[in-house]
Formats: sequence, C-alpha cells, structure tokens
Amino acid sequence: MILTITPNPAIDLTYRVAGLQPGGSHRVDAPLSRAGGKGINVARVLAAQGVESRIIATVGGESGRELEQELAAAELPRRLIRVQAATRRSIALVDELGGQTSIFNERGLALEIAEWQALAEAIADELQDAELVVASGSLPTGAPADFYPGVVALAKQAGVPAIIDTSGAGLLSAASAGAALLKPNREELLEATGEHELAAGARVLLRLGARRVLVSDGERGMLAFAAGTEGHLSARLPEALAGNPTGAGDAAVAGAAVVLASGEQSLEPLLRRAAAWGSAAVLMPAAGEISERWRELESTLILEEHFSCH
Repeated sequence: MILTITPNPAIDLTYRVAGLQPGGSHRVDAPLSRAGGKGINVARVLAAQGVESRIIATVGGESGRELEQELAAAELPRRLIRVQAATRRSIALVDELGGQTSIFNERGLALEIAEWQALAEAIADELQDAELVVASGSLPTGAPADFYPGVVALAKQAGVPAIIDTSGAGLLSAASAGAALLKPNREELLEATGEHELAAGARVLLRLGARRVLVSDGERGMLAFAAGTEGHLSARLPEALAGNPTGAGDAAVAGAAVVLASGEQSLEPLLRRAAAWGSAAVLMPAAGEISERWRELESTLILEEHFSCH
C-alpha cells in the first residue's frame, strides 16, 4: 500500500476555452470539478493502475464537503482530517487553440495547532500498513516549517521510504531529513537551491541528504540523480506531446512510487516509469489520469547517461 499525504488539498476546476484573450470576456462550458491536490492526484493514478493506495488529507467548509463527496464517489480509500478552514480551490484555464494551460492556485488557509497534531497522528498511524509514503504539494499559510522533514522522520521510524514533492524551503529541509526521493521541477529546483544548472541544484539536495532526485524539465524530459554516483540519467521522448501538463508531475511521482515500493533501487527503471507516466498524463484532460498509451511511450523514451565533468 502506498500512502499519499495532501496537507493542502483543493477542489480543482478545469475550464476549456477556444482561444484565451487576456482582458477579454469568454463564454465557457461548466468546468470539470474534482477533488485535487498533488497527493490526491497521485492516488488517483495509482488506483487507475490497480495499485493499492490510501489518501490522508484535510477537509473544511463547504468546499471540503464537496471534496469528501467526490473522493467517496471515486471510491478512493481515504482518511480525512476535519479542520475549521475551508478547503481551497484551484482553477486551470486550458486554451485549446493556443495549446497552453494557465493555473490559478488559491493559498490554503491556516490550520490550528491541534489540527496539525491530528494530521501528524493520522500519518504515524497509517504508516504502519504502508510500503511507501508520498507527501506532496504546498502547505497552508502558517504551516510548521518542519512538516515535511517530520513526515520523513515518521517514515524512517516505520521503515518506509518517503517521496517528497514540494518547493522552496520545504525541499531543502526534506533533503536534510534524508528523503528517499525528491521530485522538483526545473523552476522549483533552481529557486530552492540558488543554482543556475539542474545538475548543480540536484547535487545540492544530494549533499544535504536526499537519496535520489528526479527533476522534471517540461518538454525536455526528466533527469535522475542518486547519492553516491557522479553522473546522472536523462529521459525524453523523440517528440514533445501536445496536451494538458497540469498533472504530469503527480503522475511521474506515482510511477516512481510504484518502482520504489517494489524494492527496486537502481535509477533507470525508476526514471523510465516516472517519465512514461508523466508523459502519459499530458494526453489526458485532467490531473490524476494517464493515457493507456504509457507503455508505448515508455518504449520510445530516449535514455542517456551523463557524466560529471570533474
């Protein structure tokens, strides 16, 4: 069982428009509305691929009830922590003519100290039955700075690998705590580490204590790094895919989680599955889904080994 943790979930609204004109008025169909947040998206992908998973997330207010109902309808195993603050919303505007997606993410409202404690207790409890834990996404306003390293510490106590997918200071602290895998994208990695090159940024996280780093680099593909190795691997498709990249990172995390949970330690199968599932997500209309073509995409990936210059 793979446990996914989403401390700052959202109701995801996806609008589709035939040509986005900034400052203009647009008539659109009702949006696709579903329970979202990075860990929930990971769990959706796992469930669709027949992998047992369990969601831990917070829910509050009317939007929280909506999220809870949607998860129940999707029959996703879950443990929800009720909080006072209303669950946030996020909006994706998909321009079907321009081929670009614009995303507007509300910041999560602050939680009470007792609510953070209830979340930590739920995580420690559910880890007893988990093979691996994935903790993903932004944190609500005023969140404890040690939330993600705390998840890594609880996972270590339970003998469970931890994948952390976040940004900013949380990325650095999760590395220092010894996360089994970190998965930033290009912008998140360079911003958090202050470096100008992806390899240099990944090396910062490895020196801090992370065991592995996967970096998604948009149409350029994905890079994989591991502690104790000089070089790194990259994977890319022969041609970039057109579609909606909103959930690609979450699908990549789901792929990596399946490989790590199986006990596989080497980078290549981890990178192949993560890159294939991430690419397959681009072909789908909403986050939390991957195309049935993922095996075909995996077979066409171009893998290259890169060696350190020094």
